[in-house]
Amino acid sequence: MAKVLILDRSKSVRNVLRERLEYEGFSAEAAEDEVQASELCGRIPFDVIISDTACRVPDAGVPVIALSSDPSIDTAVAAVRSGARDFLPKPVDMNRLLQSLHRTLDHPDPAPATLSPTPARRSRRAHPARAEAIIGLSPEIEHVRQLIDKVAPCEARVLITGENGTGKELVARWLHAKSARAGAPFVEVNCAAIPSELIESELFGHERGAFTSAVKQRKGKFEQADGGTLFMDEIGDMSLAAQAKVLRALQESRISRVGGDKEIEVDVRVLAATNKDLREEIRKGNFREDLYHRLAVIVLRVPALREHPDDIPALVEHFIHTIAAEYGTPPKPIDAEALAALRQMPWTGNIRELRNVVERLIVLSAETITAEDVRLYC
Repeated sequence: MAKVLILDRSKSVRNVLRERLEYEGFSAEAAEDEVQASELCGRIPFDVIISDTACRVPDAGVPVIALSSDPSIDTAVAAVRSGARDFLPKPVDMNRLLQSLHRTLDHPDPAPATLSPTPARRSRRAHPARAEAIIGLSPEIEHVRQLIDKVAPCEARVLITGENGTGKELVARWLHAKSARAGAPFVEVNCAAIPSELIESELFGHERGAFTSAVKQRKGKFEQADGGTLFMDEIGDMSLAAQAKVLRALQESRISRVGGDKEIEVDVRVLAATNKDLREEIRKGNFREDLYHRLAVIVLRVPALREHPDDIPALVEHFIHTIAAEYGTPPKPIDAEALAALRQMPWTGNIRELRNVVERLIVLSAETITAEDVRLYC
């Protein structure tokens, strides 16, 4: 029977986790601070520790699963870099916690238990932007989480597909945050937003004098992401000429700046995303088939919001609290009829559209968001 130590300042969290873990067949003990945890570790040979990131974990030489009420990328990266084997946001999804426990127990090589209440200082090379948690408990979203957990630790390239507004960038950020490259740069480039004549300079950099406005040498995105992850969004909009150079960079792990002949080695994991059917683009002659096969080692599809409408209430509540915090105002309540009305909408713009609608309702509604508000303002 695996022995688990739960370290959390909240008594209710400790009790809920302990009861559930014991029901699942684990032997569980709980502590509210480092003193209690150290005393328990001195008496019991625990197999794993589940700890809130606000607590200092005693150095017991066993794996740690970190929990936090702050689901941002910054917190996840800090937890992983300070020794945690996995990171889960609060409130805890018990299915995900049990999966994490089984993975940890199946591969018990201990990581140093050095979680500190003071966030680890990030490397100057690291630029992990803050990002929201992946909200939802539907089977579709749980499948996305499971794929992220499986794929993130390996070096395989991932092609993330899905409609606009579904959260492809968020998936890419979590793939980076849960990888061994989490402490290195996460660099993104929107291939659709850059003119075709500038995309090569943006990706590979340029030498001084390479073209009229090149007044100094500039590193491209591949060099900026060296050691980390390069996220190429809307890669289906890239020109064929740029595709050829990207293919060579992936094949040889080398790039050349525009206007230069020196080859530069780069160590980059490439994640790509598109809202297009790349196989159809290949058929039309707009996308290279060899590049597609280089990028699509693993294809991770992010579902449209209409495919998991049961997650809409949780998303709405999340956006209400997030937007209220941004405005510096109390969160507005929303009645059940309004939520039901939102669930019936087609959401062609997916989660991005839902967030915009929630913000509009917060601004235009009275004390409570009602079904009539949804009818008037959506």
